[in-house]
Amino acid sequence: QVQLVESGGGLVQPGGSLRLSCAASGGIFSAYTMGWYRQAPGMQRKLVASITNGYVTNYAHSVEGRFFISRDNAKNTVYLQMNSLKPEDTAVYYCNGGLHLGPNTAGDYWGQGTQVTVSS
Repeated sequence: QVQLVESGGGLVQPGGSLRLSCAASGGIFSAYTMGWYRQAPGMQRKLVASITNGYVTNYAHSVEGRFFISRDNAKNTVYLQMNSLKPEDTAVYYCNGGLHLGPNTAGDYWGQGTQVTVSS
């Protein structure tokens, strides 16, 4: 059974930065595409960024140039560096992973979510 555990969320002022981490256990992390979704109150959960097992990255237009996803297979960990944060980035951020994660398909495995609040 694959488990994903996020950390790094919190409260930050507009223009600030945060780095989220997602540690995986079980499964074959290096084989999976990993991603970060976010869900704001009353909104659908949406894919923010993804990284394939070949290190190809994709970003939602709303975060392109501000957010950066990376992975460390030796540590079974995926990261999301978030810069120039805006109030509209406020959401619960979920780590997701699996063999079939794509633009329209979530992976099989989810973390529990971590709250990111951008406010002055």
